[in-house]
Amino acid sequence: MNQPLAYVHPGAKIAKNVVIEPFTTIHNNVTIGEGTWIGSNVTIMEGARIGKNCNIFPGAVISAMPQDLKYQGEETTVHIGDNTTIRECATINKGTADRMKTIIGSNCLIMAYCHIAHDCIVGDNSIFSNNSTLAGHVTIGNNVVLAGMVAVHQFVSVGNHAFITGGSLVRKDVPPYVKAAREPLSYVGINSVGLRRRGFASEKIREVQNIYRILYQKQYNNTQAASIIEAEMEATPERDEILQFIRDSQRGIMKGYFSSN
Repeated sequence: MNQPLAYVHPGAKIAKNVVIEPFTTIHNNVTIGEGTWIGSNVTIMEGARIGKNCNIFPGAVISAMPQDLKYQGEETTVHIGDNTTIRECATINKGTADRMKTIIGSNCLIMAYCHIAHDCIVGDNSIFSNNSTLAGHVTIGNNVVLAGMVAVHQFVSVGNHAFITGGSLVRKDVPPYVKAAREPLSYVGINSVGLRRRGFASEKIREVQNIYRILYQKQYNNTQAASIIEAEMEATPERDEILQFIRDSQRGIMKGYFSSN
């Protein structure tokens, strides 16, 4: 669609049936897939790679330069999957030399005023409520829900199917399948509602619950708990995913209910 009141750089590759509302600016070296709607006053800067059937609401800025003083102007990108919605005034920065790109998966909902910094990777089907903020180099799994005003520290990882309650400060890694709340951020149970909605059977949910009982409620340290889980729990994809997450954690995983003296 040719919108006379929008500025689209001749070098931008835009599919035929993309709708671009007035007063939007699209820079060079941008690719936009078919069926995408771009509201008015959106700025899409160099290096954006936007999928099919996305909705980008007014005021959003995609692929702006990273707010990282180490950024030397290297050519980096932002990749946004298909069917993703980005609401008003969200900001998504492109990558730096670390990962060279920022990635947002398919079927995500990024609500108003969210910020996703350089080199973040966000999985598919994730929902970020208003004002959620990711610092640089954060990795978020699939089907993750961040409630409003969540702030995530740089280099943190959040596992698949995790739920983080509103206003949380995420300083440590959040393992898969859990609910995280309180201050400092702690384990408060597994995300059974989310898992049930996504078709997990009750036995599977119980199995995940038993794994986290060993990790968080038996007063073991993480290494002891991981060994016991590996020795005693049946080998399933979920068990292996949790163990792998604990082993790969760079910042350490969040604490349990009790503070260990």
